[in-house]
Amino acid sequence: MFGRRRKRGRHSANRGTAHTEAEFDGLEEGGDGPFDEPQAPNDGLNRLDLGSIRLPVPEGAQLQVEMDPAGQVRAVHLLTTVGQLTVSAFAAPKTDRLWPEVSGEMIAQFKSDGFRILRENGEWGEEIAARNNEVHLRVVGVDGPRWMLRGIAAAPTEEQAVRAAEALYELVRDTVVVRGPQPMPVRTPLPIELPEAIARHIQQQQQPG
Repeated sequence: MFGRRRKRGRHSANRGTAHTEAEFDGLEEGGDGPFDEPQAPNDGLNRLDLGSIRLPVPEGAQLQVEMDPAGQVRAVHLLTTVGQLTVSAFAAPKTDRLWPEVSGEMIAQFKSDGFRILRENGEWGEEIAARNNEVHLRVVGVDGPRWMLRGIAAAPTEEQAVRAAEALYELVRDTVVVRGPQPMPVRTPLPIELPEAIARHIQQQQQPG
């Protein structure tokens, strides 16, 4: 559905270990992503530029833009034949991992909402599999230099959930994160900027009549 690279498990050696500031100066070059902008590959892959993230949109996917009450973009979802994929980036500290803390909070929230939870080791460390009678979720997190990337796949059935998870992995592997030099409070969502053509289309849809 997406591309060429396969899972290489390059993160497995770091699971459960302490991370230092030096480890967050950059991600591994020449491997699978997600990529920090300075290490982004010149691979010719067509990516949708959303400002803070650049996403390789799978063929046939539809974009769904989620807005907050103030009219700002909250999230961009990719609607595929196997489920909904969402990738978001957040400001993170220089010297520590953010995903273990965030994943623990998400698990607690899922449990309080009645989801059944599985915690699994994946390509980037711990992943969350959550399901109830209506939806199957897969959540992955990647700690990068001053950013954390979170990917969520949502599918209606267990069979589709497996394929949606694989589609999410491919999406995350080829995503580029543009953190920027500006200071931000930890956990602040990195701003999403829609391409002009998409923003204009949404504006036209919102106009009455």
